[in-house]
Amino acid sequence: MGVGESAGSVRYEEAGSARGDLELSADEHRRLTLYSQGFLGAAAKRGGVTGALRRVSAVQLDTISVLARSHELVAYARLGPVGRDAVENAYWPSVRPKTFEYWAHAACILPIEDWPYYGWRRRSITARGQRWHKVSDQACAEVLARLRGEGPLTATQLGGAKAGGPWWDWSEVKIAAEWLLDTGQAVCVRRTGWRRVYDLPERSIPAPLLELAPTDDECLAYLVAATTRALGVATHADLIEYQRLNGHGLNLRGGAALDAAAESAGLIPVTVPAGSKPVRAWADPAALAWLSARGRGTHRTALISPFDSLIWDRKRTRRMFGFHHLFEPYVPKEKRERGYFTMPLLAGGQIVGWVDPAREGKTLVARNVFLEKPAAVAPMARALAEAAQWVGCENVRIERAAPTALAQPLVTALRALIGG
Repeated sequence: MGVGESAGSVRYEEAGSARGDLELSADEHRRLTLYSQGFLGAAAKRGGVTGALRRVSAVQLDTISVLARSHELVAYARLGPVGRDAVENAYWPSVRPKTFEYWAHAACILPIEDWPYYGWRRRSITARGQRWHKVSDQACAEVLARLRGEGPLTATQLGGAKAGGPWWDWSEVKIAAEWLLDTGQAVCVRRTGWRRVYDLPERSIPAPLLELAPTDDECLAYLVAATTRALGVATHADLIEYQRLNGHGLNLRGGAALDAAAESAGLIPVTVPAGSKPVRAWADPAALAWLSARGRGTHRTALISPFDSLIWDRKRTRRMFGFHHLFEPYVPKEKRERGYFTMPLLAGGQIVGWVDPAREGKTLVARNVFLEKPAAVAPMARALAEAAQWVGCENVRIERAAPTALAQPLVTALRALIGG
């Protein structure tokens, strides 16, 4: 019997103590994740953009922009057509920083209060030393001196980000600034025109946070708890992938350190389906209590960015939704199976299709659409119409849809929503 089949918010505690780890069904696992990620229930919209960031703990950054940049799409997927300027201002306010940028799953926007708990990674990078991009101590000292003397600066203001070669050919000041960022000697709490603004931690990070010096074990316990709150339920593999914990000085073999961190953080041991047999995982007590109280709510219908934390772990996405996601921007066009920037359609708590979108002036172009079943037509039409309005498009054009029998119903549904 699963948590959702019995009333009472203490049931999971009784099960955990009486017969070992609580067994969650695949459906319960999925619902807990959707709730925790902000796609299920009214509470998901509390706190707006910054609330959504704290809920998922990390929002990935990327230069690819199709409908919008991915960090904008993450907020939009959960909150609906919130103004794009509002998203930017929430991530990077002009006063009182609320976020900083650092390495988590990838380059991410992170809540400012998490700054001390990435100390383990800053220490690890410092101990490892420079790898691909090399820069002199003198260049680093000069960048620090300019930040001290002139205040926050972009790479352009420091002297230019490029060395004149390919896009990855950074200038010396850019390499120095990034090394200082990696090691915590500099910080980025704001962007301007998509350019990082480098500053000194003592000027940007609130003093109470700057004074904290958690040990590696304390950092791990904090991040394990944050990840589990973001996912609702997390296996060892989920915990490692969400924060890319491997390779940074932590001994995670066998999972003992992760289990100790989870216990320290007050998480609940559970088992979840995974292939032929269940595996052990850890659950957020608050999410379990919601489920145990017959957690209900409205499912969000939305197109999901490939960089969204709901699906950035491809193995977990397949296990949870039965969906094999392909990311093909770097695949030659003629070899792509789905498209440049495939966005899955989330509706009713399931992934029921996908679309490869583009923009041509005031038209949102669905270059390739796939619908799992006829019932996916209406939510796909709503998602495309809403996305078009959000990015300032007046029309939606379907270029190719499969199955072909659903192409005309999709066009008809779109016309009913936006005309044309």
